[in-house]
Amino acid sequence: MIRTPQALIPYIFLCAFVAAGALWNLGGATVDASRLGGPFALTDQDGAPRSDKDFRGHYVLLYFGYSFCPDVCPTTLAMMADALDRLGAKGRRVTPVFVTIDPARDTPKVLKQYLAAFGPSFVGLTGSPASITTVAQEYRVYFARHPLAGGGYAMDHSGVVYLLAPDGNLITFYDAPLDSKALAADLEKRISSQ
Repeated sequence: MIRTPQALIPYIFLCAFVAAGALWNLGGATVDASRLGGPFALTDQDGAPRSDKDFRGHYVLLYFGYSFCPDVCPTTLAMMADALDRLGAKGRRVTPVFVTIDPARDTPKVLKQYLAAFGPSFVGLTGSPASITTVAQEYRVYFARHPLAGGGYAMDHSGVVYLLAPDGNLITFYDAPLDSKALAADLEKRISSQ
């Protein structure tokens, strides 16, 4: 009989949980669209007021993060940009939208500079801490300020990418791990079916 060392049990459960989540996501999770999302009024990277209504008629890939993020945010935004490039002309039907969860540092100017690295189609949104909290709560986005040794802070946050339909309703969401090829294939299928 093979015995599993007690110390490995938490890791086995973690691996099983991650594998189940990946299979669930690839299988096309059923999402209760009535429970996620809602109207918002924020400011874009050019300092212009933007609301959820400004994106009607386009699919939206919506992601919450912050420009000072050292790894997850730039990786996710680059993956989104690559997926849209893979779609060719169909990619123009999708607007990638980045909502900051760090409005104290992510001013319109900072967002404009940051998002330029990912392509001209990206829209960055910021606003008051209260308005950002409201939008994040609408999408059930977790975020929290995390103090760093020696001063400063980072932001802990969830890493979900939401796909919104041209009418503004949620179609689905993608969580890690996801690559640009898989995202492009799923977007292609969903855009072509409508």
